[in-house]
Amino acid sequence: MTLRNRLTDLGMRTMNGLHRMLLFVSGGRLGWTIGTMATVELHTIGRSSGQRRSTMLTAPVHEGGRYVLVASKGGDDRNPFWYGNLVAQPNVELTVRGVTRPFRARTASSAEKAELWPRIVVAYAGYGAYQGRTEREIPVVICDPRP
Repeated sequence: MTLRNRLTDLGMRTMNGLHRMLLFVSGGRLGWTIGTMATVELHTIGRSSGQRRSTMLTAPVHEGGRYVLVASKGGDDRNPFWYGNLVAQPNVELTVRGVTRPFRARTASSAEKAELWPRIVVAYAGYGAYQGRTEREIPVVICDPRP
């Protein structure tokens, strides 16, 4: 692994830790939104370890119980670890405002992404910049509620 990749991964873990600290210190009063975007805690099963993993993410589109996540990793050339986990095991959980519920995650089709991407970029223009930084097609993930 290159130094750049290690630093990127360290930065992502640090941001996650700071986000969790904000939620904890504020008693959950701060940190559940960033601008107009909801933030969620995504819980996956590690594809190699089999252990429960979690990460804090933004959901630029959320409506009707459905949450849309963007596997941008800040425009890195690699997909985020959480994305590989949910591809391997799409039954996930999302914690939203302290309430955890089961969801089924899937990568948006090309047509779905084409419909969602303009809304995603309106919610946070940085996603457009992230796509401009990498040659990989940034996956958009749709999380639908499970019974």
